[in-house]
Amino acid sequence: MSRKYFGTDGIRGLVGEAPITPDFMLKLGWAAGRVLMDRFGGSNLILIGKDTRISGYMFESALQAGLINAGVDVGLLGPMPTPGVAYLTRTFQAQAGIVISASHNSYVDNGIKFFSGTGTKLPDELELLIEAELEKPMITAERLGKARRIADASGRYIEFCKGTMPWGFSLQGLTIVLDCANGATYNMAPSVFTELGARVVPMFVEPNGTNINRSCGSTKPEALQEKVVEVGADLGIAFDGDGDRVVFVDHKGELVDGDEILYIIAAYQKEFGGGCEGVVGTLMSNFGFELGLKNLGVPFSRANVGDRYVIERMIENGWTLGGENSGHIVCSNVTTTGDGIIAALQVLLAMTTIGNKLHKIKKGMTKLPQTMINVRMSRRLNVATDETIQAAVAEVEAKLAGTGRVLLRPSGTEPVVRVMIEGQDRQQVKELAQELAAVVERVLN
Repeated sequence: MSRKYFGTDGIRGLVGEAPITPDFMLKLGWAAGRVLMDRFGGSNLILIGKDTRISGYMFESALQAGLINAGVDVGLLGPMPTPGVAYLTRTFQAQAGIVISASHNSYVDNGIKFFSGTGTKLPDELELLIEAELEKPMITAERLGKARRIADASGRYIEFCKGTMPWGFSLQGLTIVLDCANGATYNMAPSVFTELGARVVPMFVEPNGTNINRSCGSTKPEALQEKVVEVGADLGIAFDGDGDRVVFVDHKGELVDGDEILYIIAAYQKEFGGGCEGVVGTLMSNFGFELGLKNLGVPFSRANVGDRYVIERMIENGWTLGGENSGHIVCSNVTTTGDGIIAALQVLLAMTTIGNKLHKIKKGMTKLPQTMINVRMSRRLNVATDETIQAAVAEVEAKLAGTGRVLLRPSGTEPVVRVMIEGQDRQQVKELAQELAAVVERVLN
């Protein structure tokens, strides 16, 4: 069955445009409540958390009403990072957790993500059942649910994050600048790092409902880079609006992305953590990252873009570390989903154990120069089977001679093909990308 509402990461869109409307959220709460209660029974409790978007109030109320109408009890967490909702869903032994968030998008967007009672994303089967239930008329349950606000939710998650570190772990002596994107980590991340001993310089911790991700956070770390250098901090950490992504800035103001974060954690696990079975990246992971892991003797596997596919490959391979270059890092030996605070703590554990600055320990891998060109297409075509395009790809690969890679990736959201080339010579990479993009342009248009 094809999906009508759910994408690869829940339901997302512009507030006020279907399906991101109050009436749809009311029906979605009811449909999800009926499906999950029928499938899992048990505690009859579903948790709701949200980021700091102003529309979250509206959708929280609508979802709550729909769930109560389906006979489900609701626990309201208030502003809570997405991974915090996953954790609390497990610890409360709830049927499911719901996150109201559009992640790194602007405040004009919003969306819904679901977690199962085990703190993992809902399987496709259940999302399809919820979509089928949405087509039915809404009826009121014989026994209505109740709602309660969980007052100590933030404290529970803060203690969980700190508890993932070894006994005696301390950040004493480190100055850390935190960019919380005016999002869901705004009052929790500073507490975690301060209570572990760091001197914290907080940024973008004053959400007003409309400033989430605005010129800040993991997708726009320029202000953080400037601040780290300005105050002479040891490093900076930036989260996105819902706290499931993280990037670092070293003491020189240089960005440390998801590939480098994964490399640092893998290198630490290999030498000090009992070994690293392997790492899952994506089609967009830098080739230099792959080479760096090869030098460590750590296996590497690429999944499709999206944390859902990364986690699926991790489970298939029996590995506990994976993520995306955007900073979505999954440490499944610690928690069940991508968690910015947890990933940041894993990097800091590596730093303090190895005893070097972030700038030095990231140097174990060298990112290769990369050029990406978006080619618009007037007609749909499978670029993987077109003989002309594949002949051009083979020619580029021959010129790279095993020192780089070629990726042609149709966008899932717009009518373009992304032509990406990586290699050791920046000028060669740029020229080859332009040549290949020209071939793709001729064939597609």
